[in-house]
This record gives sequence, structure tokens and C-alpha cells, in this order.
Amino acid sequence: MRYRDASVECSAQQGELRLEFILENRGAETWRGEEGFAVGWQVFDPDTAIFITEGEWRAIEGEVAPGGSTRACLTITLPVEDGCYRVYVSALDPRKGWLYANGEPLLLVDAEVRGGSVSRPAARSATLRGMRRANLLPFLRRMFTRPFEDIWTHRRLIGSLTRREILARYRGSFGDAAWTILHPLLLMATYFFVFGIVLESRFGNDPSRAGFALYFLAGMLPWLAFSEPVGRAPYVILEYRNFVKKLVFPVTVLPVNQVIAGLVTSLFATVLYLAALLLIRGTLPWTVALLPLVLIPQVLFTLGLCWFLAALGVFLRDLAQMMTFLLTLWFFLTPICYPETSLPKSLVPLLAKNPMFQIVRGYREILLEGAVPSYAMLMKLWLLAMVVFLAGHVWFARLRRTFADVV
Repeated sequence: MRYRDASVECSAQQGELRLEFILENRGAETWRGEEGFAVGWQVFDPDTAIFITEGEWRAIEGEVAPGGSTRACLTITLPVEDGCYRVYVSALDPRKGWLYANGEPLLLVDAEVRGGSVSRPAARSATLRGMRRANLLPFLRRMFTRPFEDIWTHRRLIGSLTRREILARYRGSFGDAAWTILHPLLLMATYFFVFGIVLESRFGNDPSRAGFALYFLAGMLPWLAFSEPVGRAPYVILEYRNFVKKLVFPVTVLPVNQVIAGLVTSLFATVLYLAALLLIRGTLPWTVALLPLVLIPQVLFTLGLCWFLAALGVFLRDLAQMMTFLLTLWFFLTPICYPETSLPKSLVPLLAKNPMFQIVRGYREILLEGAVPSYAMLMKLWLLAMVVFLAGHVWFARLRRTFADVV
């Protein structure tokens, strides 16, 4: 099969293209229009290869014997939303389906829609295998750079949404924005009362309640910044459904906004924790300066997980309720309110694969023990965080065009 003499031009109708080409039969079988042999088109997002829509199939006229050819003319209707689109034009066999999916050539048409008008249409012949090979390096480059570009490009919007999120969360209450600090303090005080006073849990060689409080709160600091955005991620797109449906809005920033809002709360708690540590021990270890070595992968891991859950939550509405239970289970499987030594030794290697297990351990080593976390642990943590961060963004990007149809 071969496509030649392809010409594409904008139709008089807004948002439409008129495509003409000659299709040559280079196979061993005769094509028969009466038996369902046809040509058709599908529209994809060129950046993510997500399928968008499909046009009507048009049967060929008569028969085309091996070595023969036929002229085809198609009218392609592009989506009304502004953006770049890629059209796959291919022959269809009633027994095999889309022939381009079976390795046969197809005709690619790239076009851009702005204000309902189509511009810069161009057509070329290609194969699916060749496209995948040619797109591999650009895809990998976009996969590594696109998340950071999105965050940097929309940094002012993220800052505005974060301020709005924090202020709106407690607006109308007597404490107002002070609840940003009071809420984590009350939560930590509750856990301390239950485990430190009622159950009399203790850490390491320090039997005092102050020692328990310091170790317990060191584990709560990363958990606060993690659990809050992860718990809200499954319904964040539904919460902002008006933005998704009616506006050209970068929905990628919505999980980012939640993560930063949770991080702000945690940072306030960290400042108070360091002040308490200085008051109780009279000094701060120099390793406090190394906290970003654990904090940065913690944020990357949290954001990647939030992107994944936010996209999945659009289609699985029960996910929000499921995450409430899973986060509670995750909390008690992480040695925050009890020492690692209380765990059965046979389970420690398995539970230690929990990223929050390692993050909590890293916080305690840096803040309380004045020790540098092991390089092997840091390398594994950074690698896992980057994989989750990049994979979460790719997952979110591949599904975001379908959000408006579901919410």
C-alpha cells in the first residue's frame, strides 16, 4: 500500500480540512468497496498520542486490483478546542480493521486550531513503527522536562491558588489562617496523648516523655505534608469541575496546588519543632542543613502520587473513600508513633520498602541523631521519587483530555 499526491487544504467550513490523495494497492489481494474496504480518519493529541475522535468511514469506489490505484477525498472535522492535532488517515479492511495498526503505511495530517480556524495543515506518509521510533527520544525528553516546565510556566497561578486554598480552608472561623498552624498542632497533640501518655510508648534509650515527643513529632512532620494532599487528590478535579469544563485551564497545576498547601502547613510545624528542639536540648545538630536531601524526594513522590490519584479519581469515584482507609493503614505501617524496634524482625525488610518508612527514618537521623542518612537509602529514595513523579505526570497528561467528558 502506498499514499501519493496528497493535498490538504482548509475547507470553507470552520474547523474542517479537505484531503485528497491517491491510494495504490501494492498487495496481493483485490480491494472491494462493496465488501467494506474503506478509508477513514482518527484524531489524536500529537504530544500524548491520546485518541480524541474518529470520522466516518468512506468505502472505495468499485474494485482496486493489485497494482491498481484509486483516488480518495475526505472531509476531516477537527475539535473546536484550540490546540495542535494529528490525524491518522488509513485504509480499513473489514477483516483486519485499521491497516495502519497492522504495519501498513498511513497518511499523517498535522494541523493547528485557533479560534475555530484551522491553520498550517500538512500531510505526509508514515508507518506506526517509524513514528514510534522517531518519537521515542522526543517523548523521553518531554517526559523528563514537561513536569518542571508546567510548574515553572504556571508558577504565579500555582502561588495564587495555594494562597486561596490556605485562606479559604478556614475562612469564616474565629482562628482564620491561624488554623494552618493550630490544626497540625492539635493533631500531633492528640496522637502524643494517646501513644505517649495513655499507652506510654517510648523511643530508644530516652524513657522521658520529652524524648518520645521529639521522636514522634519528627515522624509526623513528613506525614502531615504527605497525607493531606494525597487524601484530597482523588477529588481535586471534581472539586474544580467548572474550571475543567468551561475554561481553558491548566488542570495539571491543581494537584501541585494541593501539595504546596500541605507543604506550607508542614513547614510551619517544622519551624515550631526546631524551636522546641532548641529549647529542650539547647542546640540544633548541623545535619539540619541536610533536610532538603529528604524533603525534595518527599515532595516529588507526593506530587507524582497526587497526579496519579487525581486522574484516577475522575473515573473511580470511590477512590476518595478508599484512600481514607489506605492512608490510615499506611500511617500505622509506618513507624511514626512507635519505634522500629517494636516491629517483628522478619517484617522489617518488607516494611522498610515503604517510602514513608525511609523518609521518617531520614528525618529522625537528621533532626535528632545528628547523623547523615545512608547514601544507598538516599539514592533509592531519589530514584523512586523521580520515577513516581514522572510516571504520575505522564499518566495525568494522557487522561486529562477526557476529564471534561466525565466530570
